[in-house]
Amino acid sequence: MSRTLVQPVGQKRLTNVAVVRLRKHGQRFEIACFPNKVLSWRACVEKDLDEVLQSHTVYSNVSKGVLAKSKDLVKAFGTDDQTKICIEILEKGELQVSGKEREAQLSSQFRDIATIVMEKTINPETRRPYTITMIERLMHEIHFAVDPNLTSKEQALKVIKKLIEHFPIKRAPLRVRFTAPKSNFAGLMEKVAEWNATVISKDESGTQPSIVCEIEPSILHSCEERLKDVQGRVEVLSVSAHAEGGPSVEHHDNVEVPQAAPAKESDAVAEISETMQKQSISSESQGNAQGKQQRRCKECDVLVDDKQYREHCKSGWHKHNYTRHKNGLPPLSQEECVVEMELADSKKDLKDYDF
Repeated sequence: MSRTLVQPVGQKRLTNVAVVRLRKHGQRFEIACFPNKVLSWRACVEKDLDEVLQSHTVYSNVSKGVLAKSKDLVKAFGTDDQTKICIEILEKGELQVSGKEREAQLSSQFRDIATIVMEKTINPETRRPYTITMIERLMHEIHFAVDPNLTSKEQALKVIKKLIEHFPIKRAPLRVRFTAPKSNFAGLMEKVAEWNATVISKDESGTQPSIVCEIEPSILHSCEERLKDVQGRVEVLSVSAHAEGGPSVEHHDNVEVPQAAPAKESDAVAEISETMQKQSISSESQGNAQGKQQRRCKECDVLVDDKQYREHCKSGWHKHNYTRHKNGLPPLSQEECVVEMELADSKKDLKDYDF
């Protein structure tokens, strides 16, 4: 008599699952959801619960298929209604993601935080914002770690406070317009002097004279309160005032001042340039080799002379982009790569970030 393979018919296999876990009253409860749907539900984009949950069942361990006991559900949630419990776990629970997904999320949030910091800060000497690459480098130097439970703006403000303690960087001033009745305009000017505001322009014509100036963001709230004494009001023109182009006409005598900052950083620039010359192939040599056979490096997305391809593959630039290629990240240019290698000692990649 031939043997037949008997398989269970009541078994439901959960594949491609995003697990949401909640600990309550010393017990662990889990629900099985569809990937990328949990965040949509929490952002109120997805309204249909059936599109989020794979089943209206509460587990104590989804991976092993162990269901939660009814008495534990009643003790922890006060009810045994599986749907209500699933909604509570969906809203308050912790989303379990894979290592690569978590790394991608943290990397994206790290970039968002750096962008916010760049928009809200300036170099106090040049009054211009730092580049995004430089901000990321400074954030690594203070060993900043992303907290996924906080918003990017909250973490950016904390980063700015730490950067101010260690590096020549400060908050970009607010550009505001103060307006007051003509009878109280003298009192307004006294208060502006007390706030150490930088006056940009004045307009004393009409019954409501105004003054445009730059102030520190931290004193905006106090300015609004104290302007009530002179029946004035404040209007924010720009949340981040940066210097653009060359020096203005009013500061023509100080033309040489903004040029002093690059002189101080000349050593670092020279060091980066020297590293680039050692670890990468110069554009001139590539131009001279146009008539020769070339090979494309898919990791760096450049054309390299066939004879120099071996040397290129040994360079730090190629090795760094090779690591980024394995992590699904786009290649960096020579300049960006050198700055990042200077930061990470030419050996670290995104997996080594101290998140």
